Amino acid sequence: MSEFTVPGLSTDDGARVAAVLQERLSAYNDLHLTLKHIHWNVVGPNFIGVHEMLDPQVDLVRGYADDVAERIAALGSSPKGTAGAIEADRTWDDYSVGRDDARAHLAALDLVYTGVITDSRAAIDSVGKIDPITEDMLIGQTAQLEKFQWFVRAHLENSGGSLVHEGTSTELGAAGKARQG
Repeated sequence: MSEFTVPGLSTDDGARVAAVLQERLSAYNDLHLTLKHIHWNVVGPNFIGVHEMLDPQVDLVRGYADDVAERIAALGSSPKGTAGAIEADRTWDDYSVGRDDARAHLAALDLVYTGVITDSRAAIDSVGKIDPITEDMLIGQTAQLEKFQWFVRAHLENSGGSLVHEGTSTELGAAGKARQG
């Protein structure tokens, strides 16, 4: 670790914020890989719409990873962007749906977004009083993730306002329930 951080923060506070950001970096790296996995494995009548909807999400999430990594470096720490770092930081299961139809993947992806957004909001809370610059960056990123989740949910909502996979807690469960209708 460096002996410096951004002006206005102690090196201890910089290191604390960087640790929170490292978790976001691993989550964003995992998310953009998951989005590409879905992009390559989605099939069925809504294939092209979902396939094309995911690319802008991938690009933006990759950008978030870059922004977070650069902020970690500015704070005087070393960002870890390796597969091993994702595994070490992971508090979630690996994406579990292979080749499947659009609704199945989107139902599983909705749960992925819920996890990422929930953890991002916790990260916002933990850095907010220490570093408003990092807090602002995370707020902007989380707002866009929530918008992406809305795009996903628009494909899964029925006329009564419920999600087709309501009540499920696993990706495979959500995918299975979405396939049933």
